[in-house]
Amino acid sequence: MSVSLARSGAFNQAVIMTALKSAFTKLDPRALAGNPVILATEVVAMLATVSAAVAITGGQPAGFAIQIAVWLWLTVLFANFAEAIAEGRGKAAADSLRATRVTTKAKLIIDASRNAIIPTPAHELAPDDIVLVEAGDVIPADGEIVEGVASVNEAAITGESAPVIRESGGDRSAVTGGTTVVSDWIKVRVTSRPGSSFLDRMIAMVEGADRRKTPNELALAVLLAGLTLVFLIAVVTLTGLGAFSGVSLDPMVLGALFVTLIPTTIGGLLSAVGIAGMDRLLKVNVLATSGRAVEAAGDVDTLLLDKTGTITFGNRMAVEVIPAPGMRPEAALRAALMASLADETPEGRSIVDLARGLGVTAEIPSGANAIPFSAMTRQSGLDYDGKDAGKMSWRKGAVDAVIRTLDLSEAQVPAELRQAVDAIARSGGTPLAVSENGALAGIIHLKDVVKPGVKERFADLRRMGVRTVMITGDNPVTAAAIASEAGVDDFLAEATPEDKLRIIRAEQAKGRLVAMCGDGANDAPALAQADVGVAMQTGAQAAREAGNMVDLDSDPTKVLEIVEVGKQLLITRGALTTFSIANDVAKYFAIIPALFVVSLPALGALNVMGLSSPQSAILSAVIFNALVIVALIPLALRGVRYRAIGAAKLLSRNLTLYGIGGLIAPFVGIKLIDMLVSALGLA
Repeated sequence: MSVSLARSGAFNQAVIMTALKSAFTKLDPRALAGNPVILATEVVAMLATVSAAVAITGGQPAGFAIQIAVWLWLTVLFANFAEAIAEGRGKAAADSLRATRVTTKAKLIIDASRNAIIPTPAHELAPDDIVLVEAGDVIPADGEIVEGVASVNEAAITGESAPVIRESGGDRSAVTGGTTVVSDWIKVRVTSRPGSSFLDRMIAMVEGADRRKTPNELALAVLLAGLTLVFLIAVVTLTGLGAFSGVSLDPMVLGALFVTLIPTTIGGLLSAVGIAGMDRLLKVNVLATSGRAVEAAGDVDTLLLDKTGTITFGNRMAVEVIPAPGMRPEAALRAALMASLADETPEGRSIVDLARGLGVTAEIPSGANAIPFSAMTRQSGLDYDGKDAGKMSWRKGAVDAVIRTLDLSEAQVPAELRQAVDAIARSGGTPLAVSENGALAGIIHLKDVVKPGVKERFADLRRMGVRTVMITGDNPVTAAAIASEAGVDDFLAEATPEDKLRIIRAEQAKGRLVAMCGDGANDAPALAQADVGVAMQTGAQAAREAGNMVDLDSDPTKVLEIVEVGKQLLITRGALTTFSIANDVAKYFAIIPALFVVSLPALGALNVMGLSSPQSAILSAVIFNALVIVALIPLALRGVRYRAIGAAKLLSRNLTLYGIGGLIAPFVGIKLIDMLVSALGLA
C-alpha cells in the first residue's frame, strides 16, 4: 500500500500510449460537440478526404488533396492527444488509487463488552458500525476513532512514507479507508456509506469524470464559436473576391484556409489547460472536486484560516523553562523534566521533548510513584524514595496551586518569576510553576505553537494581493499574540460558526472571492459558504464533506500553492488565447496575399513572406497549424510560470511575450515550411 497520489510522470510510455488510443476514440463527432473549433476542423477534414477520394477515382492528380486531408486529420488528432494526455495523468493516478482498494475483511465488533468480532467484507459495512483495526490491518472504511491510539501509514493517500499518529478525541481522530495501521490498535466508527468513501470520491475526482467547464471556459468557448463563424463568413466572401479577380478557388482550398484562420491552437488546448490545472493540484497533494474551484482559487481576494490545527499545532507546547533566582537553567529544566516524565498529555510530552532537545535527559527511577493530575490539586509530578538520595519530589501545575502547596505568600515569590508569569499570560501563553523537593524551581512557558514557515508563506500571499484573516475562539489578547506571530493581516477573536459565516458573506457582498481553510466540524458551514473551501484531510468528516478541496497533507500553508495553481491556470489560458488569436491575424495577412497576388498585383506589397505558390501557401499554413498545437502541449500541461508581481505588469509581460510571439511565429514557421515543401516538390 505504498502507492502515491499523482506521482506518475506527464510523458511516461504508458500515459502516452493510452493518450494515443484515446485521441482516435475522440474522433467521434459526439465527443467533439463541446469544442466547435475542433469539430469544424474535423468536418473540413472529412470534406477534404472525400475530395481526395473523388480525385483518385477520377484519375486526376490527388497528391495535394491527400496532403491537405492528412494534415487536417493530424490537427484534430493532435488536439485530441493534448486533452487525452492531460486526462491520462489523472487516470494513471486513479488506477494507482484503485489498486489500494483491495478485498479485505473488517473486524466488526458485535459485542463491545466481550470485544467479540465477526469477519465482515468491507463493502458490507454500514454507517455507525464499530470495527477493530490492529497492527497490519487495512482500515476498511472512512471513520472516526472512538477508542485507542495507533500509528497509521497513509502513503496510499498522501504519498508520505512516515506514519502518523491517530487517536480518539480532538482533530486527529479521522481515518481514511485504504490506509494501514502500523502499530497498536484502534476502534473505528464507520462514517461512510458503501461506494461513497473518501477513496471512491478521490478516484472519481482524479479521473475527471465530474469535471465541468468553468464560467471562463464557457465564455471562451462562446468566443471561439463566434470567431469560427466570423472566419467562415470571411472565407465564403473570398469566393466572391476570387470570381471578381478571375481567380478560381478550389472549395478544398477554401476549407483548408478556413481551418488555418480559425483559432485552432487555443481550441485544441483549452480542455487540456483546465484538466492540467487540476492535475497540478494533485501533484501538491490537493484534491479539487471541480475545475471551478481551481479557477476560483486564482481569483481569491480574502483567505480565512482557522487558528487551531491550521495555523498552530493545536496543543500547548513547552517553549522555555525560566529558572528561579539562584538556580541554574539546567537544574530548572531537569526539575521540569522529572515532573513530566509520567505525564502522557501533549503538554507533558512537549516538556520532555524540550528538555531532551536541549541535552537534558532522565528516566523514571525504579520504584518511583507517579502523581497524576487532579482537579483538586491542579498538579502532577513524581515522588521517589531513594535509599542513598533520600526522599525526592517534583511537581508542576497551575502557578497559584504550586505556590499554595509550597506555603509561599505572594511577596515570597521572586519578582523575576512574577514578571515572567505576567509576560507569559499577556502573550497568550500558559505559565506552569515547577518545584523540586519543596522549593520553587522555575516557570514553564506553554504556548500554542505556530507551525513553521507560516509567516513567510503569508507574506507571499500578501504579495499576491491576498488578504489573510485568522479566525479563532480564543480571547482577543491570545488571538492578537498569535496573529502577530503568524503574520496574518487581520484576526477575528472569540468567533462562533455564525461569525465565520458572517465575515465570509460580508466579504462576498463586497464582490470579493473568499477562500476558507479549516479542519473542524465547526468549520463546515464556513467551508461550504466559501468560494474555495480547503478542508484538512486529518480534520473532521463534516469539514471534508463541506469543502470543495481537500489537502491530503493537512498543511494550511498549502493554500499558497493552491492560489498559485489557480492563477497559473488563468494566466496559461489567457496566454494561449492571446498567442492563438495573434497567430490567426498573422496567418490572415500571410496567406491571403499569396492567393491573389497574381490576379491582384497590388497585394504584392503585402506578400512580405514571398511564398512559392498559392498551393504551397495553403499547405504550409495547414502544416504549421497542426505542428504548433504539438509544440504548445508541454506549455499547456506545465502552465505558464506565475510570479507574484502586479496584475498590470503581468498583463503587459504576457501580451508582449505571447502576443508579439504569436504574430511573429506564423511568418517564420510558414516561410520555413514553404521552403521545405517547395524543395521537396510537395506543392
